[in-house]
Amino acid sequence: MNDMPAADGDGHVLENAKRIAELLDEPYRGYRVGSNASPDVMPIEPLTPLDGMPRSLGASRVGGRAYSAEDWLAALDRGPLEWSAVYPTLGLYAGYVRDPAYQATLCRAYNDWLAETFYPHCDGRILGVALLPTLDPAAAAAELHRAAGLGHAGVMFPADGTHLLGHAGYDVVYEAAREARLPVAVHASGSPFAPGAEIFPTFIQAHSVAHPYGIIRQFTSMMFEGVFERFPEVNFGFLEAGATWLPWWLDRMDEEYESRGAAEAPLLTRAPSTFVHKGGNVFVGCEPNERMLGQVLDLVGDDVVMYASDYPHWDSDYPGSLQYMRAREDLTDAQRRGVLYEAANRFYYRS
Repeated sequence: MNDMPAADGDGHVLENAKRIAELLDEPYRGYRVGSNASPDVMPIEPLTPLDGMPRSLGASRVGGRAYSAEDWLAALDRGPLEWSAVYPTLGLYAGYVRDPAYQATLCRAYNDWLAETFYPHCDGRILGVALLPTLDPAAAAAELHRAAGLGHAGVMFPADGTHLLGHAGYDVVYEAAREARLPVAVHASGSPFAPGAEIFPTFIQAHSVAHPYGIIRQFTSMMFEGVFERFPEVNFGFLEAGATWLPWWLDRMDEEYESRGAAEAPLLTRAPSTFVHKGGNVFVGCEPNERMLGQVLDLVGDDVVMYASDYPHWDSDYPGSLQYMRAREDLTDAQRRGVLYEAANRFYYRS
């Protein structure tokens, strides 16, 4: 199976905080982005974590390197992977920024840094996903168009924060995505501050809960406000919560829609489960070791679920996860090819 092509729908970069700070607009330029432990490169963990939860405690891995295009190209060759779509690390927490002007300039600076750092040296194998501000949808739409001009392959909103992406104010962003033909991803942060995770005393508990809670919250908002139906040309992806939450949540949403849809979800004209299917515009990432993955693929189709390396984060098992996915005997060849290659190519408009 090693000759089956593979692409990565969700990798990450490690931000150069010093350079991003230099790219901020005034009066924020020079502001220290990231931890005091490292003025130049984002550290694995500050000496005193802001949330009080030491992430390296008991961890068996410390992750990999992804500070440069050279680092990522070497990682791609180890798979091998044809290409990877890369998301931020610190930027996943941008939804917690409360100052709209600072959030907007932080996103612009990150997007500029991503383009200048990776694109001149990556031979088209590193697809950057631009970070959009959540507090000002008009600014997000403008940044989406600017990101398209920079060569970014998609845009993302952080899942966590006070925003709900189904709100009508975000329609201007989805219209911009349609015009620019860029996919819109919603990416979990795993933050212990995330709603529903903030009550737990240890990182293992909060980290287990935070990823799916954030994604499910935004997915629910966007579904019942009719976003997927009203913008059928736009691809929407929900990343780093796995795939096996999807069947039980769709069942629950279908039940709610049958009971209350006409009254409380008038923009949605049919059951939620009918929007997640082969050839549709809703996608999710997966963890290659999800035991129920085959059943999910049987339900939604083989071009909906994308392989995600999560490299170079501490909990990534790449390239082992890729080899495991290639070797899964409980999946058909068509399902493996869909997860490893076709879904990601379709989501990022490469096929």
